[in-house]
Amino acid sequence: MMCTMSTSARPSSYHHGNLRAELVRAGLAQLATQSHADISLRELAREVGVSANAVYRHFANKEALLAAMAAEGFRQLAVAQQQAAGQHTHPVEMFLHSGRAYVAFARQHPALYRLMFGHFTVGSHSEEMKEARELAYAGLRDGVALALRLDAGTEAVTVPALHAWSLVHGLSQLILDGQLETQGTDDAVVNAVLLQAALFGRQL
Repeated sequence: MMCTMSTSARPSSYHHGNLRAELVRAGLAQLATQSHADISLRELAREVGVSANAVYRHFANKEALLAAMAAEGFRQLAVAQQQAAGQHTHPVEMFLHSGRAYVAFARQHPALYRLMFGHFTVGSHSEEMKEARELAYAGLRDGVALALRLDAGTEAVTVPALHAWSLVHGLSQLILDGQLETQGTDDAVVNAVLLQAALFGRQL
């Protein structure tokens, strides 16, 4: 949520190196009100009460900020899936709830989700974003390995993990694009699709 603290009260924290994180937070809050990423560094500078020059010390351009925002999105997605899976002990249930968390994240943060998987992020040289993206994928891979009773470090997990990722990502994208409106996009439909995938995976 956007902070209601006055600009006069904010700058003291920036001397401790919090400005970068605050800019990312403000960018994410602004993105939550949009359908696509249309972020202005100068506008964010005014939002947090600092000069534009202070912003450019942390981000060379808008693309650098967007990469940092995408990285935070991947970290949040990884946490959401981990927390959802952690509420259960049965491997298949853990897999199902992790998948539901993935789809729910996309539905709750559509603009951020599109940013995370947008064209610019694929070619981004941001190591932070690459590491965060790998963190999210590693969580998915571990969940698939657990559900199939396989070692997550083996090649045998790669194809099932990519299958699971393709499923939840494709399902999320279809929902965001409004392609499933005639099929219904409530939780029951999402659950049925994920359960079918889980059953199919167990048969492989």
